Amino acid sequence: MAAACALLRLIPRPLLCAALLLPALAACDSPQQQAQAQREAEQVAAASETFARDEQLWREHRREELLKPDGWTSLIGLHPIDEGSHYFGSDPDNGIRVGAGPEHFGMLTLTRGKLRFVPERGAQFTLNDQPLKGAATLLADDYPAGPSKIGFDAGKGVLTVIKRGDRYLLRVRHSEAPTLTGFKGIDYWPAQEDWKISGKFVAHPAGKTIDIANIIGTIEATPNPGAIEFERDGQTYRIEALDQGGDELMLVFADRTSGHTSYSAGRFLDVARPNLQGKVILDFNKAYNPPCAFTAYATCPLPPPENRLNLEVLAGEKTYKPGAAAAPGGDTQHGAKPETAAAPAS
Repeated sequence: MAAACALLRLIPRPLLCAALLLPALAACDSPQQQAQAQREAEQVAAASETFARDEQLWREHRREELLKPDGWTSLIGLHPIDEGSHYFGSDPDNGIRVGAGPEHFGMLTLTRGKLRFVPERGAQFTLNDQPLKGAATLLADDYPAGPSKIGFDAGKGVLTVIKRGDRYLLRVRHSEAPTLTGFKGIDYWPAQEDWKISGKFVAHPAGKTIDIANIIGTIEATPNPGAIEFERDGQTYRIEALDQGGDELMLVFADRTSGHTSYSAGRFLDVARPNLQGKVILDFNKAYNPPCAFTAYATCPLPPPENRLNLEVLAGEKTYKPGAAAAPGGDTQHGAKPETAAAPAS
């Protein structure tokens, strides 16, 4: 008892009084104050539930996009198209050998930026989902309406032509691609509300572009309407934003997890365009791997030097491991799960 009294004497009198009074004060709250406290607690719980549900739905949609028959995991080939004429097909005797489909597709000719496909006699193809009955001009993915689509193998395979810089490439997809049928799920950091950060959009002069290199070595001037500034742990960081049309800006960034626990070539993050006050929300829980994390046949943009953050972004997708065991539903158990959505410009 004496020891307890001695300990009490060490506590400053104002602090001791406050500690003794708090329970009494709480008990004295009016019914209105108690009801208000209850409402506030319910609002916090509802906001937390909404956040978790939003993250889960995003991750589910992300998975669905990756695993579509024409999603990023369906890629089985990416072949340069040089100027001139080329036979192509799955047989080794072709100038361009593709990984699936007929032994001989026919001839593909590139002449000063114009592409022409002459199908092999008797082969069955579609052009933009309609039966192909003869030679056809093909459009690359820089055409406003998108690229021409050559269907083969009873609709399971699709050929398109993409343009990166001044290079043309033949992209091949198949719904039975090993990267699709063997998909093992995505590993995530646990979703945390403190990684959903308010940022400020700082506009650049109209028409500004930034040079963005991609993984195949070409560099493209990409619209760069501004940068986004945000704070984390008392430090200010800045990411240059890319404009590829639509309602969102695209961030291509690397951080101190890149090459360790996240994909070595960086990650993507889509953010809604700023409001009238320049405010944007960066939800790093939705930072996602570029297509190149899942396939060798994509042409992903790389983070510019300005977007290499001296910060560990312990949120969003981790490095994809094809051999990793996936939890039910396709994602390992690291927080609530969602390529973007497929990634643009890849």
